[in-house]
Amino acid sequence: MTLGTANAVLERWNALDPAEAVRQVLPCCGSHAWADSLAARRPFASSAQLFAASDDIWSGLPEREWQEAFDSHPRIGQQHAKAASAESLKWSSHEQREAMSQDHAMRAALAEGNRRYEAKFGRIFIVCASGKSAAEILGILERRMENLADVELREAAEQQRQITQMRLRRWLGVE
Repeated sequence: MTLGTANAVLERWNALDPAEAVRQVLPCCGSHAWADSLAARRPFASSAQLFAASDDIWSGLPEREWQEAFDSHPRIGQQHAKAASAESLKWSSHEQREAMSQDHAMRAALAEGNRRYEAKFGRIFIVCASGKSAAEILGILERRMENLADVELREAAEQQRQITQMRLRRWLGVE
């Protein structure tokens, strides 16, 4: 199936009542405002339209809505989050599987990096971890520790956008 055509999941989702549509798509992002807005824009004729609408909505959300999405992720190397659905946690575990399989020293380095990041920026470190090793993620974290707060917020938001797009694809079965 190409990204420009509708699929069965999207067609079913288009037909749901608004509350159920929000519930089903929320694990893809974690922001209720994003999920509400995406559901309100239905119906989508194609997955490409859905992906574009997702990006448009995400870029227009205020920082507090970004923070709600960030809070739906576990720290790198962990399996619980401040506020996440079971589906979101399952996806996070899948996305972080490369980082989770590392040795004790690497896990300790990631935990320390997470702690320093949170102390500096006041939120967890968000990175699109899929396919990245723990060493790669630690390198990204160290590089981003050099960012100014406003630059890092935009980087975290971009990482969340990438995660959302990946999860939407997984949800639709168009990975």
